[in-house]
Amino acid sequence: MPALPPLARRLAGAALGALLALPAAAQGTDRSTLKVVLIDQLGSIDPVQSTAAFVRNHGFMVYDQLFALDSKGEARPQMVERFERSPDGMEWRFTLREGLAFHDGAPVRAADAVASIRRWAQRDVVGRALAAATASLEVVDDRTFRLVLARPFALVTEALARPTASALFVMPERLAQTPATTAVTEATGSGPFVFRAAEWRAGDRAVYARNPAYRPRPEAPDGLAGGKVVKVERLEWIAMPDAATAAAALQAGEIDFIEQPSPDVIPVLERNRSVRLFALNPVGYMVWLRPNHLVPPFNEPKARQALLHLVNQQENLQAAGIRPSEQVPYCPAYFLCGTPLESQAGAEGLREANPERARVLLREAGYDGRKVVFLNATDSPINNAVTLTMAQAMQRGGLSMDVPAMDWATLTQRRNRKEAQEQGGWNLFVTVANVLDAQNPLTNLYLASPCEGGLAGWPCDAELERLRRSWWEEPDAAKRRQILDAVQARAYQVLPYINAGQFRTLSAHRTNIEGLRPTTVPVFWGVEKK
Repeated sequence: MPALPPLARRLAGAALGALLALPAAAQGTDRSTLKVVLIDQLGSIDPVQSTAAFVRNHGFMVYDQLFALDSKGEARPQMVERFERSPDGMEWRFTLREGLAFHDGAPVRAADAVASIRRWAQRDVVGRALAAATASLEVVDDRTFRLVLARPFALVTEALARPTASALFVMPERLAQTPATTAVTEATGSGPFVFRAAEWRAGDRAVYARNPAYRPRPEAPDGLAGGKVVKVERLEWIAMPDAATAAAALQAGEIDFIEQPSPDVIPVLERNRSVRLFALNPVGYMVWLRPNHLVPPFNEPKARQALLHLVNQQENLQAAGIRPSEQVPYCPAYFLCGTPLESQAGAEGLREANPERARVLLREAGYDGRKVVFLNATDSPINNAVTLTMAQAMQRGGLSMDVPAMDWATLTQRRNRKEAQEQGGWNLFVTVANVLDAQNPLTNLYLASPCEGGLAGWPCDAELERLRRSWWEEPDAAKRRQILDAVQARAYQVLPYINAGQFRTLSAHRTNIEGLRPTTVPVFWGVEKK
């Protein structure tokens, strides 16, 4: 019999150890508790302060939304019972559903919704766009609020359904009045789960309990919209960054769900009859390479252009262990391939890496050989593999590389530093976006290049911002399509980020878990343990 590869040997040993260590009565028999391992562990809890996926995942459990996106990407009322729109689309009136309550028992009021929108609009790229188009946002009565626009904004309900980055969740007015620059440290929402703050142990687990007072909508769940009926009493979000350990725990029945198993362990899980794999995110993910536009060398446009010629998407995906069947061989689209907004504009001649062209551009940019600091989140197998692969390609292309290792939570803090590399700053990092992150010119958070108040990386380009704004102001879908191509072509000149490979991964769960759906982001209402 041929020897097992190293990871398979580790996985087999870990599975046996986990199974022996687990009491027989505990192996998958507690039907009231769902145990999940997500891409990242919970590092902070303010959904406005951070764009990290772990905060968004936490937010969907604890909070609710005014509108939510269904499986077709259309905004549907969630906390809103009804809404009215003036014929010219410049005035909107929203009425909340009756009987909504926060976890502390206080009723959800229009004042809570308005305060939450205002705080969110200070930080999120979609919120800022809506706020810039707003003449007034005011409370009418306890259940009703009114939005009046100062200029056209064709995607009001879509904006209020913002599901990712700094997603729009409704929190009590007393918390929403916290300055957006100050983190909220209390997670009181009106959502289907209650956060058990006393049981949260960073680096170990976060715990949520079913909200018995939650009032789900009557419709069936559809995407992130519809009725949120919780069918377990307790959910434990467990930190388990080691791929082999997580896979072994799933096989042993110690956990119930893994959002993104390492590609290396997928073949082992496929052979286990107690495990099922499915595509949580059918469109897939895109690796984004984010350069820092403030400090050398990538404050120079030609240095950023050089990066384009050093990125080999297929090499990145192969290094991450993504199976060929789950790879998109090449995708230049800023709004992902396989979507209605896929575009090739601006990407001519970029399919193949060209290190010689990169060297020429670096010389023209005045690159002086200084260290390029490429932050590496080693606790994410995909981020780590792609970062190391691209760092090697950049080294071959003439850049001097420094690749400091850290966990993702630390990276999300360090990337906010604007200092030079020598003072603890940075030049590059990798993040992985889903289709909701990259959906269109309005919602794509890293495409925004506002000069003031942007996200880490801080791109600045007035023309790209003008094109983006014209896209969401245009009510005609055919004209928006033409503008979209112009947006992408301009993005390839500015390079707020670089597409570094699109792929799909599978999620894994025990076969006794039912109700999981292809929601793109992990949500656990409607999920039960048989």
